Amino acid sequence: MADPLLFQSFRLRDLEVRNRLWVAPMCQYSVSEEDGVPRDWHLQHIGGLARGGAGLVMVEATAVVPEGRISPRDVGLWNEDQTAAFARLAEIAHGHGARIGVQLAHAGRKASTHPWLPGFPEGSVPEGEGGWETAAPSAVPFGDLAVPRELDAEGIARVVRGFADAADRAVAAGLDAVEVHAAHGYLIHEFLSPLSNRRDDAYGGDLAGRARLLRETVRAIRDRHPALPIVVRVSATEWTEGGFDVEQAAAVAEWLADDGADLIDVSSGGNTTGAGIPVGPSYQVALAERVRRGPLPVSAVGLITSAAQAEGILASGQADVISLARPLLADPHLPIRWAHELRAPSATGLVPPQYRRARFSA
Repeated sequence: MADPLLFQSFRLRDLEVRNRLWVAPMCQYSVSEEDGVPRDWHLQHIGGLARGGAGLVMVEATAVVPEGRISPRDVGLWNEDQTAAFARLAEIAHGHGARIGVQLAHAGRKASTHPWLPGFPEGSVPEGEGGWETAAPSAVPFGDLAVPRELDAEGIARVVRGFADAADRAVAAGLDAVEVHAAHGYLIHEFLSPLSNRRDDAYGGDLAGRARLLRETVRAIRDRHPALPIVVRVSATEWTEGGFDVEQAAAVAEWLADDGADLIDVSSGGNTTGAGIPVGPSYQVALAERVRRGPLPVSAVGLITSAAQAEGILASGQADVISLARPLLADPHLPIRWAHELRAPSATGLVPPQYRRARFSA
């Protein structure tokens, strides 16, 4: 292939990304000190992914306030020690030619849970064992997790400030972009969904009310950082009748374009238990294609496992960027391999000089 789209550069505002094969955020639950500071594991993990040839590496869900962590072992970006550690991650990613972003998150009613790792129990961490009270748009629990506290106006304002302050720290650390996590059943998604948002105030009711928190968050970041690329990840369907769906996601994406967002990262699910998700190759790509009819470019993710499949999604106009997760855990150098498989002009340049003796060619 003379010049595959997958390995052509992509621009977000003034940010030039070397290709369109990006690393999706993947929780590691590896802050054993439980202070939100990324350390050796994250240095190796992020460094390996950047070295592997991806265009942009998105750091995992990073809590904007302590109570926003999914588990006590999550990373955070609410203090200066964390900011300094993220600066080291940025330095390493840039040293390998990649761009780096961070997924800013608040876990809402799915916070204060045990890490999703072998050997740990499931469910909520009790407050007496290092857990904390969770918060949500309404006092509706997720499955068997603890019942959350309904956020009041002051609590909502604190969430918005938390995202904006975390974006400040991301910029101070030298990161290139931020992603607002509004998917997978975490706090902002909980506001978007009529299944978890039972409010009758300005942050509930119709779609405009349910989208208010997300829009205020994006605007707060944009107001402080006019040039910072802002990605928003959404679950474009909950795979559950009566839930947030792709037509609502498309409408929200149009509003977000006015608010200053630059790209929509289209995923699905995560806000209901027992949803019948039709998992299979490219199972979320049609959602990305629908959202892409609006004013913003989109990223597609989900069981994209071959170079031809990824290139076909871009060539057919279903998405602008491909994000990979689990395939990169199995092979962090997959972007280099796919570049050689597609005969991309940049293939050789993606290989670190120290690895030139490796046989990356297809």
